[in-house]
Amino acid sequence: MVRIRGRIGDWPVDLTLELGSEDWAQLAQHLAVAPVASVAAPPPATDAGDALWQTALQLVREAGQVEGPRLLAQLAALAGGEAAGKRLLVRLRHCEQIRMETGADAPIYHWVTE
Repeated sequence: MVRIRGRIGDWPVDLTLELGSEDWAQLAQHLAVAPVASVAAPPPATDAGDALWQTALQLVREAGQVEGPRLLAQLAALAGGEAAGKRLLVRLRHCEQIRMETGADAPIYHWVTE
């Protein structure tokens, strides 16, 4: 059984498909299964994305602490759009050099001194 949930525009979708063993076998025939190779770690980023990340870290480091909405605005301006700014904000949230605490109105990002 496969369940598909989501939305198509404003319409909610909740679809359940029941497949028998013959259906699964037929579906499997159409899938190309490649052998799994060992996955090497990607090389360290040294492109513009890395420079952008370093600049995002520098923003928090220089401020010491900054509220989430203000930081998002700065990151969006830096990255060239709100979506890219949000990606940087999420990455900062999981960075060991940043501590995030819940403020009264918004999260506050703190630089953790070394």
